Amino acid sequence: MPKLIVVTREGEERTVDGDTGLSVMEVIRDNGFDELLALCGGCCSCATCHVHVDPEFAAKLPPMSEDENDLLDSASDRNDQSRLSCQIPFTDALDGLKVTIAAED
Repeated sequence: MPKLIVVTREGEERTVDGDTGLSVMEVIRDNGFDELLALCGGCCSCATCHVHVDPEFAAKLPPMSEDENDLLDSASDRNDQSRLSCQIPFTDALDGLKVTIAAED
């Protein structure tokens, strides 16, 4: 089972197990990180699952869709590592992925 490293807004780092086939957002939510709201449930219609992805994993992620890019444009904490965690399928190739939960808008 691959591992996901999650850094909270307060800087606390936790390593959790994640099931492949889920999205990174679902892995975070299912492991009790309440600060990641994910209000739309993974439909790519809000930006409340915004995370910053470790640059070492950027090449392993699927390309960002136009919808995801548009939603991230409204995020005040957007940077080059910004992604919506609902749009990242969690796979064995992402074992050890580190994400930081972005500031709340």
